[in-house]
Amino acid sequence: MNKFIFPIIAVVVGFILATITKKQKSINTKLLLSFSGSFLLALTLFELLPEVYEHLEGKLTGVYIMGGIMLQIILELFSKGAEHGHVHIHKNETAFPWMLFISLCIHSFLEGFAIHDHNDMVYGVLVHKIPIATLITMFLFQSGYKKLQIAVFLILFAMMTPLGTFISHTSEVLTTYSQVINAFVIGIFFHISTTILFESGDGHKFNLSKFVSIILGVCVAYLI
Repeated sequence: MNKFIFPIIAVVVGFILATITKKQKSINTKLLLSFSGSFLLALTLFELLPEVYEHLEGKLTGVYIMGGIMLQIILELFSKGAEHGHVHIHKNETAFPWMLFISLCIHSFLEGFAIHDHNDMVYGVLVHKIPIATLITMFLFQSGYKKLQIAVFLILFAMMTPLGTFISHTSEVLTTYSQVINAFVIGIFFHISTTILFESGDGHKFNLSKFVSIILGVCVAYLI
């Protein structure tokens, strides 16, 4: 049941953190993003990548992974990078952010396919979604959206990953292509995690706290 519950818990925790933390992108949120990026990248390398290369032909697997990277780039044309913490606040905005919502839902739905009973990717998705859900909730709070709109946005966003996991386990057609889909998801995770790790708002200066959080993320992913 953890594979269905944890992604929902991540959004709930993100909502709580956003309620407590009034300022957008506090230093703690940035460090959590760094930890989540390294943790997700390490788990993808340790869990998903060997499995996919074991079942698919090598060069074709690379093509699928590149396809996932390109798909994420396309999604970010509409989400503006919300999947890795880039949420742009427009105060007094009243029009529902459909493009952001749809892009995030597609991304969340696809990442659900990477979660299986025998791997630890659910923890990667959990840690990844907490800071993202926090920043998205801050964005919704500081914009001019109605409470009902915010509630619908967050509830549907929370349900997308469990839905993807459920469909991947119950659809015979998708089960046949599960490794191909996983290769695309690897590309998505690669793009998101590396963007989080290598983008810097401090003129690319060395940041010890960020470096420590990255190392910690890799170590925890290795040990679980």
